[in-house]
Amino acid sequence: MALAEIVLHDALTVAACSDPGVVRAHNEDAVFVDADFGIAVLADGMGGYNAGEVASSMATTLLATSFSRLLRGAAEAPEVLDTPEQIMSDEVRGTNSAIYRASQSSAACAGMGTTLVFAWILGRQLHLAHVGDSRAYLWRRGTLHLLTKDHSLLQEQLDEGLISPEAARHAEHRNLVTRALGVESDVLVDTATHLLEPDDIVLLCSDGLNDMLEDQEIGELLGQDKFSLATRAEHLVERANEYGGRDNVSVILLRLDAHSAAQPAAKRWWHGFLNQAK
Repeated sequence: MALAEIVLHDALTVAACSDPGVVRAHNEDAVFVDADFGIAVLADGMGGYNAGEVASSMATTLLATSFSRLLRGAAEAPEVLDTPEQIMSDEVRGTNSAIYRASQSSAACAGMGTTLVFAWILGRQLHLAHVGDSRAYLWRRGTLHLLTKDHSLLQEQLDEGLISPEAARHAEHRNLVTRALGVESDVLVDTATHLLEPDDIVLLCSDGLNDMLEDQEIGELLGQDKFSLATRAEHLVERANEYGGRDNVSVILLRLDAHSAAQPAAKRWWHGFLNQAK
């Protein structure tokens, strides 16, 4: 089990944990956190042999590299920060193109793909981009809120009233995604922005977590204030494994610390970073 906890730009604490689970020998999930830019990326790969692992690793590595390069360029052109959702969508689509080209050029990687959930926190704003069924949740004052909508066959059936939520929990096809990176030459990316409050916790997770735990139980584990954020991340993964661990399970937790609420918008963390970069 890979576990880490770090503090991001004086306003965020982040913990990440990834584990192969009980059933599978290899971990095809990948997680990435950038401590300078407030970026968190989680990908859940799919494909034969090691192709899923290749796709998820490419997604996190390429996206992190290109996005960090873009933000460093903002020292000369800060206006790029004015459209965060568009920036994130463009970067994800560029990553998709790279994975697709790799899948087309190598027989070993044919058919590979990956889900993606990508968070970028600027001051008190949470910007999200996602493709597939990896999720983002918000834990706020004792309540868990789902921030993303799965791109899956099961979700489409739920939307059309063809299956009940209870039946969906036990459906055999619940892991069939309708969107993924690397499957086609272009991809539609869902984006959203949310205003964070002090002590909010953002959870990014692969379906190995929410397939094994009900949302209520996820919320209960996130609400264990006596434990550090890293311990809560570990508890989530351990609980999924206790229930059978049928899939790889990965989580990233981001907590907005209370003191950040007092910081004026004009003193957002990246202003200082960009000034240093000039």
